[in-house]
Parts: sequence; C-alpha cells; structure tokens
Amino acid sequence: MTSTAFARPAGPATGVRWRIFVVIFALVVINLVDRVALSIAMPTIAKEFELSATMQGLVLSSFFWSYALLQLPSGWMIDRFGPRVMVTAGTVLWGLFQSLAALATGGISLLLTRVGLGAAEAPLFPAGGKLNAAWLAPGERGRGAVIMDCGGPLGAAIGGILISWLILTLGSWRIAFLVAGLVTVAMGLLSWWYLRDRPELHTGVNEAERAHIRDAGPAGSAAAAAPTHLSRRSLAALCIGRFGWATVFFGLITWGPSYLSAARGMDLKAMGYATFAIFLCGAAGSLAGGFLADALVNRGYDRGRVAKTMLSLSGLVAALSLLVLPRIADPVHAVALLSVTAFFLLWGSLYWSFPPVLAPADKVGFVGGAMNCAGSISGIVIPILIGAILDLSGQSYGSVLAFFAASAALYVAATLLIDLGGGRGPAAGTAR
Repeated sequence: MTSTAFARPAGPATGVRWRIFVVIFALVVINLVDRVALSIAMPTIAKEFELSATMQGLVLSSFFWSYALLQLPSGWMIDRFGPRVMVTAGTVLWGLFQSLAALATGGISLLLTRVGLGAAEAPLFPAGGKLNAAWLAPGERGRGAVIMDCGGPLGAAIGGILISWLILTLGSWRIAFLVAGLVTVAMGLLSWWYLRDRPELHTGVNEAERAHIRDAGPAGSAAAAAPTHLSRRSLAALCIGRFGWATVFFGLITWGPSYLSAARGMDLKAMGYATFAIFLCGAAGSLAGGFLADALVNRGYDRGRVAKTMLSLSGLVAALSLLVLPRIADPVHAVALLSVTAFFLLWGSLYWSFPPVLAPADKVGFVGGAMNCAGSISGIVIPILIGAILDLSGQSYGSVLAFFAASAALYVAATLLIDLGGGRGPAAGTAR
C-alpha cells in the first residue's frame, strides 16, 4: 500500500468506517431486543409451563451466567481470529438459540437456550471495541463508542413494544421468538458480507479514508505511540468503574418497571410508556456524550481530562438524582427525573473508547472483554441483591435508590483512578 505519511490523497474520503458502526449499532439493538424478549413473554410462559417464581428468576438470570463467564475468552478469541469472524459466528448462533427457545417444553429447556444465548452474545461488545481501535481516528472514537453502545438502551426501549406487538399479532410467543431469531441470523450474514477487521481489507475504502484513519487528528500528527503495556491499576479501575455504572444501568432495566408499578402506582400501559421514555433519553444521552467528547478533543482539550470530567459528571448527576427521587411526589415528575438520570448515565458509553487507549493493539479485545465481564457480573448479582434489599427493608425502594446512588459514586471514584495518559488533543492514546 502506498505511503501517505507526508501528503494526503486528493479527493474526498469515503465513509465506510461509519457504515461499519451503523451495522454494529443495528446488532446491538437486536442484541437487547433478544435479551428482553423473555422478560416480556415471561408471564405467558410461566403460566404455560407452570413455573415457580424461583424458577422464573433462575431462567431470567441464566443469560448472564455464560455471558459473563465468556467475556475474557471472547476477548482473547477476537484478538486471535478477528472481530469479523467472532461477530458473525456469535450473531448467527444467538439467532439460532433465540429460535430454539420457541421449541422449549419447560423451564429447564428454556434455561438452556438462555445460557446458549448468553454465550453467543458474549463477543459483540468486545469486538466493537476492537473495531473502534482499527477503524476510527482517535478524534472519532468517542462517537464510535456511543454509536455502538447507545443501541443498548434503544433496544431496551423498543424491545418491549416490539416483542409485545409480535406476540399479539402472531398469537404466539413461540412464533414471535422464531421470527426474532431468524432476523438475527440474517443480520449475522449481513455482518459477514460487510464487516472487515481493518480498513485495508475493505474494497469500499479509498486511500483518503485510510489516510484519515491513520492521522492522529486535525493537525495530521501521528506522533503518539501505541501503549506498550497494560497498567494493572488502570485495568482494575476500569473494571470496577464499569461494574458501578452497570449496577445502576441494570438496576433501571431489571427493577425500574417494578419501581414504577409498586412505588409510583402505574398500570402496565403507563409503565410501558414510562420505560420507553426513560431509555429513549438514555440512548439520546449516549449519542450526545460521544459527540460532545469528540468535539472537545478535536478542539485540543486533553482526552483523559475530557473523559474523566464527563464521566464524573455522569455519575454525580445519577447519584444526586437517585437520592432526590424519593422526595418527588408526582409520578410524571419522577419519570422526568429518571429520564434525566438515564441521559447522563449513558455518557458511560464512553467507556468503550478506553480499551484502545489503555492497551496495546493485540490486547484491545481482552481489555474490552474484561471490562464487559465486570459489567455483566452486576447483571447476575443485581436482580438477586435488590430483591434481598427489598425484603430486608420492608419493600422500601428508598433503600434501593440509596444503594444505586452509592454505586454511581463508586463509578465516579474508580473512573478517576484510570490512567488515560497525557498528551493534547485527539492524538493522545493512539492505538495501531
């Protein structure tokens, strides 16, 4: 390939890198839709299979058993075999497991399909972090991270409405699961067709776009070197911070509807609309945070300072809002405050821009997997822990909200301990 280190090619750059992340965004949306499908269908399934409350809880949590366990192996496999192979294989497999759930005959068989679903979905987010490092210039990585991650809250927002509509329209939760699974398989095949591990492997990328990706920023400086080693302190802080953030996020997903029903007296319809509004604001906040971060970095502000300031503000707003929430009497005002909380909390999507800053190029997948494993552990722990807090506190959601506020404070404290390196502007932390 012809060197362009001293002169940029004439003509406009292609935009394949952003289309790559549109594909990843779509996969993340489908990822969350498939995850929440069971929660939406569970009342019907529990009645059909005569599942106890304990068995329902086990089935609902079983996704995270394999999902968390396979984060580190998935990260290693992404570094070894490349994100294209792992994203395609994972997407096709999770579509098949989603379809197989339609054949379940009881709680055990349904649980096994959820374990398979968790295992198959494990590579997606670490692979997205790897693609972020390979495909985007440093001044674009905040946007790439949030384009990917905002698919999570958006999928959670639309998943309930979409799966409910499918069940009502098709008259069967089994057919709804089968349709959702087949759509996922089709998206896996699309991923294989369009994704590539590196820009030089994609025929749609011109030399101008390759040169743009190689540039360290507007000044065209590529002076910043890739990290030569991984700081254990930063890795530990990254994982603890992600755990604190995910505790609040998964708390909103798993216990938010129950809070709206039990503490705010909302019926099913009102609860559905409120949940949609909260997570739609979260998706908007994720995008806004990424674009703001990149705008500040491209204006010359230090990348580490920008990230830490924004993430600290994110956690502080979340903690304060959750502490104030019990004092809000009006349910509409409470939903509005939760929407603001979700907007700022989802600035935490910027965490997905950290692996290429903290790790050598051949360890980016591993770091993304470790970070996502820490967040996924909260998905296992939180449903059980919050239930215990409610039982011990006499069903007091004030205690639950105080716990989430403390988790937001942990998120802030750990983030401040991550060493994102020095350097000005978008060149800081360049990974190649």
